[in-house]
Amino acid sequence: MSSAERDRLSETSRGRAPWRHWGPYLSERAWGTVREDYSADGSPWEYFPHDHARSRAYRWNEEGLAGICDDRQTLCFALAFWNGRDPILKERIFGLSGPEGNHGEDAKEYWWFLDSTPTHSWMRWRYMYPQAEYPYEQLVESNRARTRLEPEFELIDTGVFDEGRYWEITVDYAKASPEDILVRVAVRNAGPEAATIEVLPTLWFRNTWSWGIDPARPTIRLEHGALLAEHADLGRRRLVADGSGEVLFCENETNLERLYGAPSGTTYPKDGIGDYIVHGSATVNPTLVGTKAAFRRRLTVAAGETCSIELRLGGEVDGIGEDFASVMSAREQEADAFYASLIPASCSEDEARVVRQALSGMLWSKQFYHYDVVRWLEGDPAWPPPPVERRGGRNSDWMHLNNMDVVSMPDTWEYPWYAAWDLAFHCVALAHVDPEFAKSQLILLCREWYMHPSGQLPAYEWSFGDVNPPVHAWAALQVFEIDGGRDFEFLERILHKLLLNFTWWVNRKDSQGNNLFQGGFLGLDNIGPFDRSSLPVAGDLEQTDGTAWMAMYCQHLLELALTLSRHDRSYEDIATKFFEHFALIASALNDQGLWNDEDGFYYDLLRCADGSQVPLRARSVVGLLPLAAIMDLPSQTLTRLPDFASRVEWFTRNRPEARGVIRSPSVSEGASSVVLSVLDEVRLRRLLSAMLDPAEFLSDHGVRALSKRHQVDPLRIDVSGFLATLTYEPGESTSGLFGGNSNWRGPVWMPINYILLRALQAHGRLLGPEFRVECPTGSGQLLALEQVAAELAGRLIGLFLRREDGRRPVFGDYGLLQGDPAWMDLILFHEYFHAETGAGLGASHQTGWTGLVADLVLRRPGGADA
Repeated sequence: MSSAERDRLSETSRGRAPWRHWGPYLSERAWGTVREDYSADGSPWEYFPHDHARSRAYRWNEEGLAGICDDRQTLCFALAFWNGRDPILKERIFGLSGPEGNHGEDAKEYWWFLDSTPTHSWMRWRYMYPQAEYPYEQLVESNRARTRLEPEFELIDTGVFDEGRYWEITVDYAKASPEDILVRVAVRNAGPEAATIEVLPTLWFRNTWSWGIDPARPTIRLEHGALLAEHADLGRRRLVADGSGEVLFCENETNLERLYGAPSGTTYPKDGIGDYIVHGSATVNPTLVGTKAAFRRRLTVAAGETCSIELRLGGEVDGIGEDFASVMSAREQEADAFYASLIPASCSEDEARVVRQALSGMLWSKQFYHYDVVRWLEGDPAWPPPPVERRGGRNSDWMHLNNMDVVSMPDTWEYPWYAAWDLAFHCVALAHVDPEFAKSQLILLCREWYMHPSGQLPAYEWSFGDVNPPVHAWAALQVFEIDGGRDFEFLERILHKLLLNFTWWVNRKDSQGNNLFQGGFLGLDNIGPFDRSSLPVAGDLEQTDGTAWMAMYCQHLLELALTLSRHDRSYEDIATKFFEHFALIASALNDQGLWNDEDGFYYDLLRCADGSQVPLRARSVVGLLPLAAIMDLPSQTLTRLPDFASRVEWFTRNRPEARGVIRSPSVSEGASSVVLSVLDEVRLRRLLSAMLDPAEFLSDHGVRALSKRHQVDPLRIDVSGFLATLTYEPGESTSGLFGGNSNWRGPVWMPINYILLRALQAHGRLLGPEFRVECPTGSGQLLALEQVAAELAGRLIGLFLRREDGRRPVFGDYGLLQGDPAWMDLILFHEYFHAETGAGLGASHQTGWTGLVADLVLRRPGGADA
C-alpha cells in the first residue's frame, strides 16, 4: 500500500534521497562503557563514572536527551534542562552503575520513545523531569543499602512526582527534507503553581580532534542569530531557534582541572555551559565560538499550561520558516497513515498503541556504534599508552574488529552496545516497518569487520568472545518471509557467511566430537546452578540448549539452501549436508544422556574428568528448547529436487541416526512430507505437559524460565565438594552470578517464549487439529497446538494491555503509572517480566527483543496474518 512514508523508504533504498542520514543515533549513555574504559583491570563503571560524564570528552561516541545526529555522529543535537534546583545541568539520563545497584545497573529516570517512522521523518520523545532537586545521592545511597532480596528504590519512590510537581517535556521531530529537520519542544507544567525551567537546545561536534589522529577542528559560531556549524566532511549546518535569549559556547573537551587537577587546554571545557547556568561561572566563551553551543531559553509556565520552543536544523535554513506548522502536521499525519496501513483494523485501540510504541522504540534504539579494538588497545598518539595489562585482557583476541555503523541496540541506556542474538530478534520486529534495514543489520554482523576470522559472531563489547545462540539463520528466514519472500540475494549473502559461522560452531563447541554442544552461558546468564562458561570442576558440560540450538541451526540453514535452490540447483548439495547434520545432532540429543525418560525432560550433563557423569536436573527452558527443532520437507520440494529426495530416502532408510528424528512414510512416491523433529509425539506430549503446567512453567504472563517446582524443591548439587543450589526466583535475581542485573531463574522472557510459540505453531501445522493437549495442564481443557500458541500469545501481549480493572501488568504496583492519565498510556518495554505479577524488570526502555510483542499482534497466532 502506497503512502508518503513508504515512498520515502523506496527513495532511500534506490539511493535517490538519504532519508536515513539523520536519525536518533545518539545514545543515552556513553559513560561506563567498555569502549571508554582504559583501566588496567577492566572496570568501566569505576573508570568512567557518571560524575565524569559532564566534564570528560568521549573517545568513541556521544550521548544526550532526545538526541539526533548524522549517521557518522559528526554533529549532534540534544536537549538539556535545569529546574533551578539541581546541582548539575540535566544533559543525560541518570542511573546506577553495576556496583551501585542492588540488582546491577539501572536507569533512574522516566522517558519514552512514543513515535517514529522508519526514515525518522517523524519522531516523538517524552520525559518527566522533577521540579524539585533531582535526588541523585538519595537514589545511590538507598539502593546501596538494599540487599538483593529487596526491591530496587526507584525515582518514583522518592516522592518527587507527588502533587504533579514535574515537567512533562515532549520533543517532536519532523523532516521537511532529508537534511532539513524541524524540532518542537513542548514543556507542560504538571504542577499546582507556576514554575520556571531552563531549556537548552544544544549542538556540538563529536570530539575527533583531541586524539592525535585527525587534528582538523570543526567550529560552531554565531551568525545572524543562528548557530553555524562547519565541518570539513559534513559541510555547513545551521541551527535556528524562535524567540530570543542567550547563546552559549564552550569546547567539547575534557575539564582536566576539575577531574585531575591538571591545567586544561581550554578555559571553556565540556561542562562550561553547565557551570555557567548552575553556578554563574565564567566558563562560556564570550567570543561566541566553540565546538559546543546552546540556545538558552528561560520559561515560566503557569500551572497546567504548556510553552513551546521551535528550532530548525539544516544546510542553509533561514529562520524557522512559514511552513513549520504545516510540515509538522503533515509528517504526523503521514506517520498515522503509515501505522494505520500496518496495524490490522481488528486490533483494539490499546493493541494498536502497544504495536506503535514498541516499533517506534525500536526505531529510536538505532545507535551509532564506534569501536576500533586495535586503536583501543594501543591507545591514541596524543595520549599516554594504556596499561600493558590490557594487551592480554578483554577483547584482545578480536583485533580485527573495527565498527563504525548505525546498529540496532537492545536498550539505549542499559545496553548501549549491540548483542548478537538480541539483534536477530530485533530484526524480526523491525522487518514489519523497515525490512531493508532489518536485512542490512543481519548482514552487517556477518561482515569482515564484525565476524571473527574463525567464523564466530561477536557477542557484545563486554566480551566479544562469549557465545550467543545461533539464531541469525532463523531471523533471516523470518525477515525474508515478512518482506514478501522475494529477496533471494539477501538469503544468498547471509547463507554464505553463516556457513563460516556454522563451521566455527562444529569445530569449537563440540569438544568430544559426539554432536553434543557446549557454548557456555548461551545468553541465559544465571539459569544454571553455576556459571556454565566457567565450570567448577574439570570436565565438559554437554548442553541441551546448545545442542538444541544447533539442531535448529541445521534446519534453518537447510531451509535457506532449499529456498535458494529454487533459483540455483547447486544449493541442493548444501541442503543435503544440513539434512544429514540435523539427524546426527537430533539423535545425539535423544540418545546420549540428555533425555531423562523417568522425568520426561531434557537436562544438561556434566561429564567430569574422572569419567563420572552428573545430570543437572534443572527443569528450565533449557530442557524445553528441543521442541523448537521442528520443520517439514513438503512433497513438492522433494519432487522438485530429485537428487536431494533420493539422499533423504537413502539416509532415512540406512542410517540409525535417523530413527525417531526423521519421519517419512512414503518418500519414494513423493506423496508425503518428511518431518524433521527432535521430538516424537510421545516426548512432545511429555514436554508440553510440563510446559503448560501452572505449577511448573505456565504463568498467567507466559512461560517461566525455570519451573516453579524449584520453589519448594530446589536443585542442589555436590560435585567434588562444590556445592550449589538453584531455586525458583520469579523476579529480580538474588544471585550475584553475571552481576545480578538479569535473571533467568523464573521470570518470563519474550525471546524464548516467542521461539516456543512459533514451534507450537509448526508442530500444530504438521500434526493437525486432531492432536490436542491439555492446556493448562490439569484443567481438562483440550486444545490443538495452534490454539495453545494463540493462548500463549495472548498472555504475552496481555503484559502490556489494560485489563478490565484498567491496570497494565507491566506497570506493577506503581499507582502513578497505572492510574494517572498523563502516564497510563506511556508503555515501557522491559527486558523480562515477573512470572507471578507480569511487572516489568531489568532494562526498561525498548529492550529490543521485547519489541517482538508487535510481531505477535501483527502476525497473531490463529489469525489471518499468522
